[in-house]
Amino acid sequence: MPQISAVGNTLVLAGEITAATVPRLQKELSHVLRQKKVSHLDASGIARMDSAGVAFWEELVLKLSKRGPLTIQPASEEIRGVLDSFRSLDLEDVPRPREPGWLERIGGSVVDFWSSFKDSLYLASDVFYWSIVGIWDRHAARKGSLAHQCIVLGQTALPIVGLLSFIVGFIISLQGAIPLRDLGGGHYLANILAFGMVNELAPLFTAIIVAGRSGSAIASEIATMKVTEELDALRMMALNPVRYVVVPKFHALTLMMPLLVTFSILLGELGGAIIALGYLGISPEVFISRSVSVLGLSDFLITYAKSIVFAWLIVIIGAHYGFRVAGGAEGVGRSTTSSVVASILAVIIADAVFSLLYL
Repeated sequence: MPQISAVGNTLVLAGEITAATVPRLQKELSHVLRQKKVSHLDASGIARMDSAGVAFWEELVLKLSKRGPLTIQPASEEIRGVLDSFRSLDLEDVPRPREPGWLERIGGSVVDFWSSFKDSLYLASDVFYWSIVGIWDRHAARKGSLAHQCIVLGQTALPIVGLLSFIVGFIISLQGAIPLRDLGGGHYLANILAFGMVNELAPLFTAIIVAGRSGSAIASEIATMKVTEELDALRMMALNPVRYVVVPKFHALTLMMPLLVTFSILLGELGGAIIALGYLGISPEVFISRSVSVLGLSDFLITYAKSIVFAWLIVIIGAHYGFRVAGGAEGVGRSTTSSVVASILAVIIADAVFSLLYL
């Protein structure tokens, strides 16, 4: 049985000091130290000690050293060997690294951004190359992968795109109908709605929805494949991950984005037509004719070109963050979140560039 006792100013430890006996020894130690002032520690009677006993010993030495000068009678050679194996009191404190200053943090952010931007350009070049090659050379593509990705990335997004477009068209028409009616220009509602939906609202809102829905799916799928080493397995089978994984998504979203934008325009016009016909009393013939008259072929060409560029940005950014994942499951979540934020930001910037170029 382990024992802890005080003889004069000497604290005597004897018996086994292990994980099973340390809790009882701690209670006895508190009782002894309240009654005695200890300046000498006798460890010669310790028969056995494990790593928990070493931790108890070091805590005891630190506590007694703070009370005043302390002398220690050494333990047996076997116990000293255990203490030497597990001791931590003699380890040097590792200095904490200096916190970088604000200028260093800004510089680091710029370097990280530039490195990420270069990686995304390299990835984009690979995607465009293999997407062009893959049109004629299909031997490395999965059978039915294009149709599957069209359904996953495009068709399943139709309900939310249609609902949001309908609500946006309805709200814009409702807000604009009142001042237009008071000014006697209610019939201009069809012109304003058609021009706004085709040139700006439909492609932008559709791209934001697709970035949040399909872009996050692309990033999380590729990130999960990297974490689970599926991408390495593809390379071992002489399959290019960009060609095998990313290019089908690239082709699918390039095809589906203009269709989603067309669907968004139609549903937005339908939401506006409800207000125009029901609130302003405009006939369906007038609403349709005025909507068509304000639009030209160039408007649709720019809109569909814009939607395709948005699709390319979403796929490339999602794949970029998927390939850069690190840190297991937590890293997958971070990459997915970062891809959505970056995709939406890139879409908005690209939309602003289009607006400046084609005003």
